[in-house]
Amino acid sequence: MSSQSYSTFQSSSYSSYSDSSGNRYEEFTSSNPSGATTHRTIQEAGKPAISETTRLPTGQQDEAMSHSQRRIEDVSEAEDQAKKQYKERMEDEYAKREGGA
Repeated sequence: MSSQSYSTFQSSSYSSYSDSSGNRYEEFTSSNPSGATTHRTIQEAGKPAISETTRLPTGQQDEAMSHSQRRIEDVSEAEDQAKKQYKERMEDEYAKREGGA
């Protein structure tokens, strides 16, 4: 007699936020082996709520994630360059003032 083993994965997340203007934002996402479903609701103060539902099958879910992933970038070199340029401009400005006095 053969035995088969099955496993399933399911997850969900919920977030809600209201700002000081009375606007409300909610998002509920659930995932399972067949894909992911996201429900979003946005309600501006004094206006009716707007809801949208997005369903992504498993293959499209992975593709959508790869397009929307954010990247981390090291900006320390750019900051160092900007600081150096600022310092040079300030030194030039002080030199002009000292020379013109």
